[in-house]
Parts: sequence; C-alpha cells; structure tokens
Amino acid sequence: MFTRKSIEQRRVVVTGMGVLSPLGLDIKSNWDKVINAESGIGPIESFNTEGFDVTFAGEVKGFDPETYIHKKELKKMDRFIQLCLASAEMAIKDSGLDLEKLNMQRVGTLIGNGIGGLQSMESQYRVLFDRGVSRLSPFFIPSVIANLAPGHISIKYGFQGPNYTITSACASGAHAIGEATKYIRDGHCDIMIAGGTEAGVTPIAIGGFAAMKALSTRNDQPKSASRPFDQSRDGFVLSEGSAVLVLEDFEIAKKRGARIYAEVTGYGLSSDAYHMTNPAPEGRGAALSMKLCLNDAGLNPEDIQYVNAHGTSTPVGDQLESMAIESVFGTHAKNIWVSSTKGVSGHTLGAAGALESVFAIMSLVTQIAPPTANLETPGENCRLDYIPGAARSGVMNAVLNNSFGFGGTNCSLIFSKI
Repeated sequence: MFTRKSIEQRRVVVTGMGVLSPLGLDIKSNWDKVINAESGIGPIESFNTEGFDVTFAGEVKGFDPETYIHKKELKKMDRFIQLCLASAEMAIKDSGLDLEKLNMQRVGTLIGNGIGGLQSMESQYRVLFDRGVSRLSPFFIPSVIANLAPGHISIKYGFQGPNYTITSACASGAHAIGEATKYIRDGHCDIMIAGGTEAGVTPIAIGGFAAMKALSTRNDQPKSASRPFDQSRDGFVLSEGSAVLVLEDFEIAKKRGARIYAEVTGYGLSSDAYHMTNPAPEGRGAALSMKLCLNDAGLNPEDIQYVNAHGTSTPVGDQLESMAIESVFGTHAKNIWVSSTKGVSGHTLGAAGALESVFAIMSLVTQIAPPTANLETPGENCRLDYIPGAARSGVMNAVLNNSFGFGGTNCSLIFSKI
C-alpha cells in the first residue's frame, strides 16, 4: 500500500506540447506514426558513414530552423539548441498563453540534455586543425554549452524564473519535467517550460556508441533494428529530437480556460549505485524509482493502466526493467499494458524522457496505448504484455513513464487524467 502526500501542494498540469523527432515535425505526425508502428529510422544522411560499423539512425528530416530562428542567429546555436527552440515555440503556441499577461519572474525554463553540442564540437575541431586556431568561431563555446538551450528560450520570451539544464544521460528530459513540476508544486513558479533535447547523430557519437557495442548493427534492416523486449534485440538505435512541455499551476490554467492535456501527479527518482553503464541486478534501482513515483502520486499499483517503458532494445536493460515492473506491480503486472515507443523513434538520449512523456500523455488524451514495434518473440525474463502488433484502446486514468541513464540514474513520471 502506498500512502498519499501528507503536505498539500499545488497541482501541476500540462497545457502545451511541442515535438520534433525522426517521426515528424509536430505532435500529430509523431503520434500517428507511434500508434501505427511506422518507423522513423533509416540510413544516415547527415554524414558519410563509409567505414562505420553502424550506418543508420533516427534523424529529424525536413526541419528548417529558419522557420523558428532568424538566419543570423543560427550560427550561435548548435542543432540541439535549434531543435529545442522550435519545439518550445510549438509548445508555447499550443498552450495558448498570453505572454503579455504573465508575471515573467514566475515563469521558468528547465531543459534536459545529455551531451551538448557535439556537431559544433566536431566541426570546430576540424577548423582548428585544418585552418588554425585563429579561425575558430567566437560563437563556438556558447553554441555547445548544454544550458544554452533553456537560456535561449528564456532570452527569447523574457522568462525570468529558474533557468538551467539537467544532464542525467538518457533520463535528462524526464528529470527536467519532474524538477520543473516541483517548482510549481512548491509555489516558486506558476509556469515552467520543461523538456529535453539532443542532436547526437554525429560521426563521433555513432562511432563511440558502436565501439562500446551499445548500438544495433542491423545496417540492412534499419526500420526493424530497434526491437524492445524481443529475444533478437542487439542494441539501441541512436536518434535525435526535442520535446518541450508547458507545465502550469492547475488553478491558473483553469481560470484562463486553458486546454489541459493531463496532470503531473507523480515523480520518482533513484540511483542504482552499481555500475557505470549496466543496470543494477533485478532492476532494483528502476523499481525504487517507480515505487517512489507511486508514493508521490498517492496511487497504488493497480491505479496504473499503462507503462511507457524505457525499453531501449538492449539485451540487459529490457529484461531488468521488465523484472522491476513485475516487482513493483506484483499481481497487477499481468494486467497492465507496457510498451516502448523506441521501436519506431529510436533512442533520443537526453530528449527521450520528454519525448516519451508526450507519448504517455497522448495515450491518456486518446485512450490509445501504442504498440511495441518489431516485437515478435519476447526475450528471457520479458513476461509482460508489451502490446505487440497493434495499438490498443482502453480506459486509462493514470500512466507511468520510465527513463533511465548511464551512471545508474533512474526517473519515473506519472500522468493522470484531469
């Protein structure tokens, strides 16, 4: 039995969302492909992959940054910042906020990012050694620093509240949403712009992750390479993207007549305290994160109908997350639906927790749980209902989203219907 919160706190709701991913350039295109199991993975087009062990990834196609950012400003921003600014603009427009009426000191910006500006680092490294130190761009350092993603959002809109970046590997975006929720709950802010961004499809990232044997090597079958929970999974598929949410005090949102997607009711986080890259035995860190999240939401295991799993398609991670879900949900584990949307989106690293939060929220809005793409035969210790084949319709009042990262960091979020 999990106990309810003993201290009365302000309720936090989601009133706006913006998404860019390999699946599309807006919420509708992303969600349509997720529920129809249409992959956004393909051969890498942004650089020459000759000689690479892995030649495919999830790239954001058709994105024109000048739609959102003045051309002269683009040279000051790595791609991860550009993606973030675009998804933030979408989310703010989607929320219907009247910026003229906001108390800017009570609006904050918190964006998760795992790596920073790898593309600019690589390009400026080449400038340094090919053309000399005098030819380095004066915008190089500001373009690669992770906190310039929320920084540019704050500058563009004049938000004067908290403004910083969380870097916790693949849990960054989820942690950003959780921490932003606390600022509103505790009365420090009225609105938070929160999410995650990553642009890590670069030569050194593809080469580096391949060197540590973390990536799938299905170069001849890129669309079916990400296979969460399947017995033939052989690693994750690297992707890029950005997802931003507008979080708002419930009473303020209700008063202004905002459209509310969902309420953020639970936030749990933990550490494996075990290994640099491998999850703790039996998924004990992931289990603790989920338990703390349920406790924070004041919910019992049977109150959750769907889990959007971290499910990266790695041999070890998927089975340990499955074991963790079983340990937390007990007899109810056989009743809940679990899926990993990474089967179609790939793994967007620091953006994953935010992107998959959007998908979890959309499952509440539409009452449709997305399938796990490419799942044919569940692997060892993968005993849950992973929604193979096709999406399912059903009654969902509360859903949980998991995000885990290297270093043993774990984060769980619960979203509930209003």
